[in-house]
Amino acid sequence: MFDELKARGFDVLALHHAEAILTHDLPEAAAEIETVLIDLEIPAEELVRGGGGEAPATQRLRQALAARGWRKHNFEVKKIIDGEERESITHEIDHVKRFGSFTAALEIEWNNKDPFFDRDLENYKRLHADGVISIGMIVTRGTSLHDEMREIVRGFAEARQIDTLEKLEQFYEPTSRQIDRIQRATVGAAFAAGWARVFVADKFGEATTHWRKLIDRVDRGVGNPCPLLLIGIPSSIVRP
Repeated sequence: MFDELKARGFDVLALHHAEAILTHDLPEAAAEIETVLIDLEIPAEELVRGGGGEAPATQRLRQALAARGWRKHNFEVKKIIDGEERESITHEIDHVKRFGSFTAALEIEWNNKDPFFDRDLENYKRLHADGVISIGMIVTRGTSLHDEMREIVRGFAEARQIDTLEKLEQFYEPTSRQIDRIQRATVGAAFAAGWARVFVADKFGEATTHWRKLIDRVDRGVGNPCPLLLIGIPSSIVRP
């Protein structure tokens, strides 16, 4: 399962009978996820450019999923005792699709704060316990992409001969605090390497959502026993 993704370097982990569920009950869901991800490409410039809101790569993933019927959904779970509502809890999932009597849920955590993993996994656990979803999926930055991010950013700068703050500002406008850190990091060192170190630590640091942080959670049992499919996006999808 997901052989083509694995061949391209994607991290793939299925837990709590998720592979059996996907193979026998949700093969169409597995095929759609693989198709969407195998077509994913991210220009290095997108990783560098600033701006608020969601990353363009995440937007493209969401659009591709939505085109296949994976849409945002609010699950409302109510506790009713003797006809009286005592409790109501809402769980919002970004991508949900029903396949007959089975329901798949998916969240994309490209570059959030890592506690979002706890939220996603706990939501999945509750929804699965209530019989609402059959499987929960999370897509995040994979090991190779996270580990090689500094080299990718450095290569981007070197290829475009970015060796001053003025040239950098064509692509990225650092804050005053970041300018100070860049200046200190580039004293006695190549500008591209110094800037890449500061930029990656600031934007894609260890406290953000990436594969190791996700695995830390599931190794501790967060989300158990909900069937889970976890996918990490690799560095191979980045284009110079």
